[in-house]
Amino acid sequence: MSLLRPKLTRIVNGGRAHRVRLVGRDSRSTAEGARQAVRELVADEGAHIVVTLAGTQVLPAVADACEEAGVPCVSSTFPWQVYYYGRGADDAAPFRFTYHFCWGLDTIAETFADLWELAGGRGRTVGCLWNGGPQGSWSRDVRRGFAPVARARGHHLVDPHPYAEPATDLTGHVTAFAEAGADIVTSAATGRDLALFRATADERGAAPRLITCSRWLAYPPSGATGGRQPAQAHVATLVYWTPAHPYRSSLDGTSAAELADAYEQTTGRQWLQPLGLAYALYEVAAHALRTADDPTDPAAVADAVGRSCLETVAGRLDWRTGPVPNVATVPLVGGQWQPGHRHDYELAVVNNPQVDGLAVDADLLVGRGRGVGR
Repeated sequence: MSLLRPKLTRIVNGGRAHRVRLVGRDSRSTAEGARQAVRELVADEGAHIVVTLAGTQVLPAVADACEEAGVPCVSSTFPWQVYYYGRGADDAAPFRFTYHFCWGLDTIAETFADLWELAGGRGRTVGCLWNGGPQGSWSRDVRRGFAPVARARGHHLVDPHPYAEPATDLTGHVTAFAEAGADIVTSAATGRDLALFRATADERGAAPRLITCSRWLAYPPSGATGGRQPAQAHVATLVYWTPAHPYRSSLDGTSAAELADAYEQTTGRQWLQPLGLAYALYEVAAHALRTADDPTDPAAVADAVGRSCLETVAGRLDWRTGPVPNVATVPLVGGQWQPGHRHDYELAVVNNPQVDGLAVDADLLVGRGRGVGR
């Protein structure tokens, strides 16, 4: 927010200038904290639009609270099927005030299938390290999930019993994958649970050749512990934003590279994938306030989001074309956390069939493993 505050002091709508204030509330990473944060933003701050970049429990709670309060909300970093259908919408009854931009479970499956095939051709046997929560349940969903898309690509999925987070013993999963000959594992695990799985597989001599994981991989690997490498090291993942993406901000033309550099200069920390989406949230909010028939009317601001097609630092966001009302999509490419030059680990782009102007900058690293895939 500190990078944006000087650029968003006012908006002009219909020739009239309106003062802008950026205010925030802490959700405390709980659903109830998220609902309370929305209540305070609306009642105490008079928020005209709310933006959020949150996780499994918090994001739906923020969006639902905004929908109930009749306040526009724009969110990201949550597969759109979970956001839309998981909150109770359907094609005949979309949301009125809440909007989202992100990739889908289907896109994750296509991106990972590309990586599996890059590692060993079509028809792989893939172990599924999926929990019993929303990530696992939606990954398995037979209509809108990850699994049907991966199977349609010709891959065989081995899905043992769901585990509860935080996991305490993943021996059963390691054994099931080894017995099925799964030399590739896909996951939506937390970093902690992924580390437990890798340690268990290593101890049993059943390390997979490749792991793809869609959760917690947006952030650089932390330092090794207990002599082991970080859980994310050499794990392949989805890539939705990097400094090399050929995108610019609609606010002032800032490029993805310039945004990442400003973040690193300001914080002293390595750039993060969610940075581009977080910045774009404010771009969408400003665009909606500038183009709404009445920027003081919540319904008009929500309508403005719904008809937006905007080039942002996270790419083109187009709510006019779906895939469903309230949702704009973000393309994905394949990446992997590999040892870097400027940082211990850097997110390399290893496969890109989707984003023009983004170079593949590394080969996919695949271990020898012990399993034998089909």
